[in-house]
Amino acid sequence: MPNRRKFIGQGVKAAAATYAGAMGFSAASYARILGANDRVNVGIVGFSDRFRGALLPSFLAHHKEMNFDIIAVSDIWSLRREEAKAQLSAKVGHDIRTAVNNDALYAMKDVDAVIISTADFQHALHCIEAVKAGRDAYVEKPFAETMADNRAALKAVRETKRIVQVGSQRRSGPNYMEADRFIKSGAFGDITMVELTWNVNQPGRWRRVDAVKKLRQEDTDWKRFLMNRPADSWDPRKYLEFRLFWPYSSGLPGQWMCHQIDTVHWFTGLGHPRSVVANGGVYFWKDGRRNWDTITAVMDYGPSNDMSKGFQVVFTSRMHNGEDKPSEIYYSNGGELNLITNRISPRGGLTKRFADAMGMQPNLLPDKALVENPVEVVTAANTGADDLTLAHMRNWMECVRSRKQPNAPVEAGYAHAIASIMTNAAARSGQRATFDEKTQEVMAGGKPFQY
Repeated sequence: MPNRRKFIGQGVKAAAATYAGAMGFSAASYARILGANDRVNVGIVGFSDRFRGALLPSFLAHHKEMNFDIIAVSDIWSLRREEAKAQLSAKVGHDIRTAVNNDALYAMKDVDAVIISTADFQHALHCIEAVKAGRDAYVEKPFAETMADNRAALKAVRETKRIVQVGSQRRSGPNYMEADRFIKSGAFGDITMVELTWNVNQPGRWRRVDAVKKLRQEDTDWKRFLMNRPADSWDPRKYLEFRLFWPYSSGLPGQWMCHQIDTVHWFTGLGHPRSVVANGGVYFWKDGRRNWDTITAVMDYGPSNDMSKGFQVVFTSRMHNGEDKPSEIYYSNGGELNLITNRISPRGGLTKRFADAMGMQPNLLPDKALVENPVEVVTAANTGADDLTLAHMRNWMECVRSRKQPNAPVEAGYAHAIASIMTNAAARSGQRATFDEKTQEVMAGGKPFQY
C-alpha cells in the first residue's frame, strides 16, 4: 500500500477531528474537511449472495458520510465479475475494476481495505492474504473451519496489526451490549445454563440451483477455489453450495452456532468450551449433502483450572421444521435473560415458597426490557441491510479510521471457530472433543482432529 494510504500523519488528523467535534461539525462535514485524499478505497473479495444481500447495502448506508468507496472486486468466476462490475458501478456511480483473483486485486496499490465474503473455509485464508498485503478487512464468519487455518490467521492479524472486523454482528447490537453489561455487573448472578436454537424449514436454504446450471469449469479457477483443501474433482455444487459439503463448510455449527456461541464467549470472557459432545444426521433432505440437517451439541463451559465451576450450553438446530426464529436464553438461579424477546425476567427463579422450605432467601431477577429499542435478529438470506449488520459495518469503518479495535476483533473469530471446530470434531468422530491449551489443538479420541 502506498505511503499516503498508511494513515501517516494520523496525529494531525486526530487533532483535526477533535477540533471539528469541538466546533460542532458532523461526521459528514469532517469527511469533507479531510477531502478526497483521505478516502478509504475498498476492494470486494467475493461477489457473493451474502455480500450483495446484506454487506453491500450496509456499506452503502454509510460510505458517503464516512468517505469510503468501492473501487474494485475480485472473484474467480467470470460471470460474478461481470455482474459485480455492472451492479457496483451503478451503485457507486463510477467504473469498477475487476480482478481475476486476489493477487491481481492486491496489485492495485490504491486498494486500502477489503470486504471478504467467500466460501466458509476460505475466510481465514483470505484474511491472511489481506493483512499480509497491508489491507484492513471485514471478514465474514465463520472465521475458520480448521485449527491450522485459525491459528495462522490469528498470528497474521496480530503481527500485521491490521484492523479486522469479524462478521459477528451481534456485538454491535444495543440489546446484546446491555446483556453483556448486565451479566458482567454481577446482577444476573452465575450463569447456570444457556439454550441456543436455530430452526428453519426452507428446502432452498444454501441451495443455488439456478446458479449451478450456469457455472462451467472453464469460467472459473477450481484449483484456486480449493486453496488448501484436498484435491477434488470439479463439482459446481461444492463451489456454489459449499455450506452443504464438508470440508468446505461445517454447515450448521459454522453458519449459525458460531453467531450464538460468540455471545457466550463475549459475556463470560471464556475462550472456548471445556468439552463438546454432538450427534445428528441428514434425516430429511436427501439431496446429496454431506453436512447434517439436524444437530444437537452439548458444551461444558467454565474455568479450565476449576471443574467445580461452570455451566452447560446446548445448541440445537434442524432444517426441516421451524420458523427461522432463533432463540438465545441465559439462565441463572434468579431467572432468565432472553436475547430474542429482549427481556430480563424472574421466570424460573428461586421463589419464596421453595426458598423458605430450605431456610433460604428467594432469588428473583427484575422483570424489565434490556433496552427500549431492541434490534431484530434477521436470519433469512438476502434480507437487506438489517440493523445489526448496518451497525457492525459502520463500526468497522470507524475503526479503520481511528485504528481502534472493532467490536468483533480477530480474537472473537478465533474463539467462535474453536467452539465450531470442537462441535464438528465431536460430531464427525463420535468422540468427546476437548481443547489442548498448550498446543491450541482440538482433540477428539485422544488425538488432534483432522479432516
